Amino acid sequence: MSELTKIALVTGASRGIGAEIAKRLASDGFRVVVNYAGNVQAADNVVQEIQSSGGQAVAFQADVSDAAAVSKLFEFVEFTWGQVSVLVNNAGVMELKPLADVSEAHVNKMVDINLKGTIHTLREAATRLAHGGCVVNFSTSVVGLKLESYGVYAATKAAVETLSAIMAKEMRGKNITVNAIAPGPTATDLFLKGKSDELVDRLAKMNPMERLGTPEDIAAVVSFLTGPDGRWINGQVLRANGGMI
Repeated sequence: MSELTKIALVTGASRGIGAEIAKRLASDGFRVVVNYAGNVQAADNVVQEIQSSGGQAVAFQADVSDAAAVSKLFEFVEFTWGQVSVLVNNAGVMELKPLADVSEAHVNKMVDINLKGTIHTLREAATRLAHGGCVVNFSTSVVGLKLESYGVYAATKAAVETLSAIMAKEMRGKNITVNAIAPGPTATDLFLKGKSDELVDRLAKMNPMERLGTPEDIAAVVSFLTGPDGRWINGQVLRANGGMI
């Protein structure tokens, strides 16, 4: 892609992995749209950090579970800078419950944000993404590990992996790559919330590197997939988990 089309849209980019991805892509030369659902201050902080480092960024609020809001998000990017060339579908929620305890509200929240949210952005990207662009979706290594209490969460992410492979084929002729990243345990508020130190330590030691991943680890994989060296990777799921599975 040319420098003129290096525009990255990162969903759920106000905190954690998404914020680190936004900063990494800005350092790679992308103009970055920091999408967020509700925390305007956190999103503005990411934008200010990028700008203070010489990059270009802007924040835009949109709940990815709202199809109309997602359409407005793409329209905003096109009006502000032009066609999106990179879409990173990072927005997501993770709430863990055994299937016996799952409520309808729990299912709806996970499906609406993790699955429908991804479908909404992919639908827009399918017709609006710049030629030669790329999509990076987010799955989880739990799809392979199949840990207890992760059932609904892992199910939504397994669907995302399938969507990624199918969209890669549907983009034939547009030189657009579509891949998914499946992180293992990563030191973010989303992962650490509600877990004891003992559980965190046990999960960290499940991989032979014997540590949690960092947001920077995951952002580096995104950087590879969205850069020139990642162009031959298409329709794949990259398990970024230190060798856990």
